Amino acid sequence: MTDRVYPSSKQPTNGTAPTTTSAAAAANPSFPATKSQLYGASRPLYRPQTKRHRYRRSCCCSCCLWTTILILVLILLVAIAGAILYVLYRPHRPTFTVSSLKVSTLNVTSASKVITNIHLNVTAKNPNKKLIYIYDPITISLITNDEIDIGKGSLGSFVHGNKNTTLLKAAITSSNRQELDEASAGKLRSGLKSKKGLPLKIKLDTKVKAKMGALKTPKVGIRVSCEGIKATAPKGKSATIASTSNAKCKVDLRIKIWKWTL
Repeated sequence: MTDRVYPSSKQPTNGTAPTTTSAAAAANPSFPATKSQLYGASRPLYRPQTKRHRYRRSCCCSCCLWTTILILVLILLVAIAGAILYVLYRPHRPTFTVSSLKVSTLNVTSASKVITNIHLNVTAKNPNKKLIYIYDPITISLITNDEIDIGKGSLGSFVHGNKNTTLLKAAITSSNRQELDEASAGKLRSGLKSKKGLPLKIKLDTKVKAKMGALKTPKVGIRVSCEGIKATAPKGKSATIASTSNAKCKVDLRIKIWKWTL
């Protein structure tokens, strides 16, 4: 027959009341924390984003839209104003013709230097009734068809009145330091000896603005190019007159990158 041991019913001797920790632990055993509990402790609180970025985007789009509309309106107003001015004034381009070209000296020295003394007369016509052209000083270049520079000249500024014809006179000379290479000098010598004459081109570069009553346009660059001129070298002291009967001039409007022919 085995002995049975029963727990003592005596109270603890340290005077403290019995606790329920062990009983609670036995009733609710502890388990390790899950991943969601571990990461959830350090995760920031969710705060709904405001619609500020959407407001900025819509504001930017509105500004671009209104700017485009404003530019289109300005272009339309300028076009309407241009059409009104065209109807009122009926502007026509000025015309230029080479009246005469007198060659006093034109030869090439043994040192391949060009000696030039030429007198040029150009007639400018303004066919407009209510439009005045105001020209800046004009630079003149005389070259051959092979782009060989023969001489340069200049004309002063002038006001081209309405329905007016103006005769422009200029002297074209070469610089003492102007020296050609052997190929250019050979072409120029053979051209001067030709019976048909040496083909020449004239370029006039300047800036001009138009005046219509109290209204003035901004200055724009123009180039007058004249071709079809044939000159012969003078013999002795007597000057020769170049042939200008087939000469034709055209006016090019030059604005930086763009270039239109009037």
